[in-house]
Amino acid sequence: MTDTAMPATDGLLQQRPFVLFWLARLFATMGYQMLALLIGWKIYELTGSALDLGMVGLIQFVPAVILTLLIGHTADRYDRRLIVRIAQSIYALAAALITAAMLTGILSRGLLFAVVFMIGCARAFELPTGHSLVPALVPTRLLPRAVAAWTSANQVAVICGPALGGLVYAVRPVTVAILCVAFFVCSVTLVSLIRIKGNVVAGREPPTFKSVLAGFDYIRRRRRLLGVITLDLFVVLLGGATALLPIFAKDILAVGPIGLGLLRSAPAVGALGTALVLSHFPIERHIGRKMFAVTALFGLATAVFAVSTWFPLSLLALAVLGASDAVSVVIRFTLVQMETPDDMRGRVSAINYLFVGSSNTLGEFESGAVAAWFGAVPSVLIGGIGSLVIAATWMGLFPDLLKVDRFEPIEAEPAAD
Repeated sequence: MTDTAMPATDGLLQQRPFVLFWLARLFATMGYQMLALLIGWKIYELTGSALDLGMVGLIQFVPAVILTLLIGHTADRYDRRLIVRIAQSIYALAAALITAAMLTGILSRGLLFAVVFMIGCARAFELPTGHSLVPALVPTRLLPRAVAAWTSANQVAVICGPALGGLVYAVRPVTVAILCVAFFVCSVTLVSLIRIKGNVVAGREPPTFKSVLAGFDYIRRRRRLLGVITLDLFVVLLGGATALLPIFAKDILAVGPIGLGLLRSAPAVGALGTALVLSHFPIERHIGRKMFAVTALFGLATAVFAVSTWFPLSLLALAVLGASDAVSVVIRFTLVQMETPDDMRGRVSAINYLFVGSSNTLGEFESGAVAAWFGAVPSVLIGGIGSLVIAATWMGLFPDLLKVDRFEPIEAEPAAD
């Protein structure tokens, strides 16, 4: 990429649907990150409770679990662009509700939790559907680079969103919510402009028990895919430091809402730099070993952040954490998408979101609960050490995953017994 504003890798700029989706992802994630900062700070300001911060993650986790089978089947049977638009429209509505509550002075813990549930339901549909849409936007040969560029859109937004949100919050908190509405509306508009040649709807036959469970069966029969998804499930489950950042910003590092914005942005700074490199120089060899190495680095960086009381070191640890996670995301996302046929991508992506994306929110609850019992520092430290243990354990449980050298076509992966 030539800069952080557009994915300028070979051939990607000529793929207009992908460019529109890249920009839509940028705006949607900007709005989401700013809204998450606002909600987190307001909840901790209202309640002073680490457990309530963790509850934000649990509330988002519940709809992902309940709706997983419906999400996957819907993404494989209906226009994925429409699903993404509807979900992002719900984000805009959630931000508008917070705006109205702040302007009228009725913002409360209960209202914030209700909005979080709305966001959780919409996000449960939007993320896996968006993941399964990417391969339809670019030729197969460009998919690894498109994944890196798509990841960079997220990271640009995760850098700019919290930083901008923290600065704006310090001036006028309600303006943060207003900006979130604008960003979500922009994203919906961009997705509406995407046109894809060919059939984008796999068919609208009614779901059957067998069809909705097909994604689980497919993953079960492909051991490499199973290893990738479950590895991230447990690492993310233990690494929920993000939920506790308001505590670190206010009580440990004493840097206020502006510092909180920088802490939330720091992982994305590292991830963006990594994504920019990978978009030009995609990972082609020793894929398995590199994935396990960056998983271990993720755990080590988490542990360093836990014990740091110096703001610059905390930022550096979070940046390293984000850089290592970016490599892992590109490897995992590319493996999942390349090894899944298009008519199964919605269901497999929904299960992947349940195991990975929603485990992020459950991990936030786990961190909040442990922090309520033992303190924020022990909670994050346990997560970092646990990630190291999981990486070592999975190398033993899935030796074939460790030996993966290159991205291979679907037919190259033997089915498990």
